[in-house]
Amino acid sequence: MAKEIFMPKLSSTMEVGTLLQWFKEEGDPVEIGEPLFEIMTDKINIEVESYDDGVLLKKYFDVDQEIPVNQIIGYIGEESEEVPAESPGISSDDSSGEGSKATTEGTDNSAPVEEKQLVSTEKVRATPAARRVAREKKIALTLVTGSGPNGRIHEKDVKHMSENKAAAVKMTPLARKIAQSEQVDVSKITGTGKNGKIVKDDLVNPRRGQNAVAETNQSNRKKLSGMRKVIADRMQKSVTTAPHVTLTSDIDMTKVKELRGQLLPTIEKQTGYRLSFTEVIIKAAGMVLSRYPSVNASIINDEIVMNEQINIGLAVALEDGLMVPVLKDVNKKGLSTLTSEAKDIGKRARELKLLPDEMKGSTFTISNLGMYAIDTFTPIINLPETAILGVGRIQDKPVVINQEIVIRPMMAVSLSFDHRAIDGAPAAAFLTELKHVLENPFELLV
Repeated sequence: MAKEIFMPKLSSTMEVGTLLQWFKEEGDPVEIGEPLFEIMTDKINIEVESYDDGVLLKKYFDVDQEIPVNQIIGYIGEESEEVPAESPGISSDDSSGEGSKATTEGTDNSAPVEEKQLVSTEKVRATPAARRVAREKKIALTLVTGSGPNGRIHEKDVKHMSENKAAAVKMTPLARKIAQSEQVDVSKITGTGKNGKIVKDDLVNPRRGQNAVAETNQSNRKKLSGMRKVIADRMQKSVTTAPHVTLTSDIDMTKVKELRGQLLPTIEKQTGYRLSFTEVIIKAAGMVLSRYPSVNASIINDEIVMNEQINIGLAVALEDGLMVPVLKDVNKKGLSTLTSEAKDIGKRARELKLLPDEMKGSTFTISNLGMYAIDTFTPIINLPETAILGVGRIQDKPVVINQEIVIRPMMAVSLSFDHRAIDGAPAAAFLTELKHVLENPFELLV
């Protein structure tokens, strides 16, 4: 009996997973423990392994699709077994049951992602081997003429088309003439005519104002997929949902530098890590958030939720993306503990080894670009939070103190807040208080 493959539920709050890639194609043999597919949830990549031996009979979803947990996404069984043509829906099995399992460790996000297969509204009869070759060769099955019973497409049909691709593509006589004269690679063009036939407008499309030659010659295109697509969707949702207002302030970091210098040897001896300015800023933000709970709020389902915990998300840059691991209850922890936790969670974020729950529950986010030549910037709110703090570099600047010009290490900060939940005055009061605490950081030790 064919076994279901379903989208696993990897955390208590997980509702959907994004399919990044399949490691097997329809018709491929599968062994217990072999990786079947890779998913992303909360920007963590996780490989899902097979619980059964057999043949991958069916895949119902393509890469980059968001799939609800427990949704049946395929079947494993004997090669001759029949399975539904479309996904039956939500599996009746528990997410921890048979069908698939997930590793607990994140995987390298640099793995190549297969391009999304062309989708046709027609049902195409093809053998599993033919579908596998079509995906490898990136050939739309709607353009292949099958030699089997009732026009069923066999592997040899796809290979034949691959070898004679240009000649085998369905085209109108005028479109073929234009393609030959302009030397257009028709294998990269999706026909809009009947049964996928390429017509003249597919080669020179006035709606896009450019011909197919210009499009197919662009070699620097990169599909928006995987982590990049998740980030893009969330950033777009944030800027279109929350009315952002950004306030900026300059903070004199003289006393923070002095405090850090005094605490460095003690904290390094206790934890093995060096105290950085980031941990001091996290501690200060946690203290000030406890005094201004409206900035620690979230908007969920048109309600302003006043969070009891102060959990700060720390934006961590990756090679091609961004993660926001969460430090819990920062207002209750000392600089030594925060240093240890921040260094550990930042390291594991860069190695893509965070667990899903370590990305959940933040109530406020800090994005620190102080290691770059950046003074101020406008950070984007990490929904459903209502505020985010952007931190720039510390730079010696001339300032006026007691009517004298002196050089001080100044740091610019930017507070972006959601004007639906927070007005300008309380946001300004929060930022003013943060400036006061950092300019008098011995309060952090009390």
